[in-house]
Amino acid sequence: MILVTGGAGFIGSNFVLDWLDTEAEGVVNLDKLTYSGNMANLASVADNPRHIFVRGDICDGALVAELLKQHKPRAIVHFAAESHVDRSIHAPAAFVQTNVNGTFTLLEAARAYQSTLTGAERDNFRFLHVSTDEVYGSLGPGDPPFSETKAYEPNSPYSASKAASDHLVRAYFHTYVLPTLTTNCSNNYGPFHFPEKLIPLIIANARAGKPLPIYGDGQQIRDWLYVSDHCAAIRSVLAAGRVGETYNVGGWNEKTNLEVVHTICDLLDEIDPRAQGGSYREQITYVTDRPGHDRRYAIDARKIERELGWRPRETFQTGLRKTVQWYLENEDWVRNVQSGEYQSWIDRNYNQRSVSEAVE
Repeated sequence: MILVTGGAGFIGSNFVLDWLDTEAEGVVNLDKLTYSGNMANLASVADNPRHIFVRGDICDGALVAELLKQHKPRAIVHFAAESHVDRSIHAPAAFVQTNVNGTFTLLEAARAYQSTLTGAERDNFRFLHVSTDEVYGSLGPGDPPFSETKAYEPNSPYSASKAASDHLVRAYFHTYVLPTLTTNCSNNYGPFHFPEKLIPLIIANARAGKPLPIYGDGQQIRDWLYVSDHCAAIRSVLAAGRVGETYNVGGWNEKTNLEVVHTICDLLDEIDPRAQGGSYREQITYVTDRPGHDRRYAIDARKIERELGWRPRETFQTGLRKTVQWYLENEDWVRNVQSGEYQSWIDRNYNQRSVSEAVE
């Protein structure tokens, strides 16, 4: 049994589904079900006895301690986080609460739990913390990609809160010898991606005939990682990663935001042409850039390949085609997610820009 936090979110739910499909162990899935947590992501395992879902907050130390005592997991895989940069600019307090205080609560519970273990159970216990490349700051055009030794330079409340959580995990390894592992990943994409993020929002807006908003000049560069590749990397780190180490996980796919949008438009032109003719590129609109927008992220993923033999299977072209196809085949999921809280967030965040929606 393993305990997964945030297992109803985008990456977490993909990991839970991947784990149950590839591993014999069960999953205790702890998720608060805030705006980005979606039980529809887990519909295929709703009746799976190896999946135990618990609605709860990682900041609830008593609940976490009880779950550890009851289920005795051999590992904690920690995804739960507030993760949207724009939301962190508008309301940073929630990011500090979940990303910093929540991680601290989990670490304290894990430390107490490990102290009750003996022998092989104690030796094999792991705390795997899933983090982001944004903690490293921004790169210039000619700078080398982020390695695991890159100094932290977070530039948003979101990335600062994740950097703080990374430091806590490191401190618990060095101070308390808690067997921690940390992964810092690049931009994920794929099924179940909440449509306030670039790729799913562009797909949804394109098909709805809405503007396709591009922040600034659209030349911000990100490294794109297909979510199933990320899940495989996490499994590799959990299985064989060196305790106390950090592993950067990237897709070796640096693309500008404009390149990403152009590629989505071209795929939709091929797979689902506009009824009125012409290209979806005609819907592209440039909007005011967001404050403190990092120019470039890029991951050096050679360490995880060298030590653990992991390398992404999907290219950006193959992964994005699968992603576009998934959204076309799951229109009900998209409609459900776009209702309620998501739509009110879009209205609050983007009603002062030149179009109603904008994304990284």
